[in-house]
Amino acid sequence: MPGERILTVPNLITLLRLCCLPIFLWFLFSVEDKAAAAWLLGALGATDWVDGWVARKFNQQSSFGAVFDPSVDRGLFIVAVMAIMVADSMPIWFGLAVLLREISVALAMLIATAFGMQRFAVSIWGKRYTFLLMFAVPLMLLAADYGRGSDLVLYLAWVFAIPGLILSYTTAFAYVPVIRQNLRAGRQARKV
Repeated sequence: MPGERILTVPNLITLLRLCCLPIFLWFLFSVEDKAAAAWLLGALGATDWVDGWVARKFNQQSSFGAVFDPSVDRGLFIVAVMAIMVADSMPIWFGLAVLLREISVALAMLIATAFGMQRFAVSIWGKRYTFLLMFAVPLMLLAADYGRGSDLVLYLAWVFAIPGLILSYTTAFAYVPVIRQNLRAGRQARKV
């Protein structure tokens, strides 16, 4: 059962990941080093699991962390995609498709929670699409750096991007009945 603690190691790890966002933006826009920005973003995506693992392994799960971690993850992802689109390093249609899905699901969760929805865990398919897109997006940015092998990197980005995008929308539609069910359960729990 999650506790009410805020000052935990997993929450600190999540905060550190959030603090890397200005560094990513600095690499991308001030230094204009797309490769460095891509590697940092890739590292942030690859370490997404660390805070959750630490929370479970050392019994440091918290109600705050259960909201903070996915909020930071979604925020990092949305800002990164918008920045990469501004840097003209990703096709606009792909970026808009990703943003539409992420913002729609975030708003749906926020509104449903405000109306009493019980929280629920991300599905395994939600984790899989996140994994795919968290590699596709940095790879697109890395390919835009026009270094040696950029065609191969772009090809690899699309290998992750297309199934990731399809899975992200499939997962979003699969959440609709889950949201409805948990909204009913939350309202019934409040009546008791």
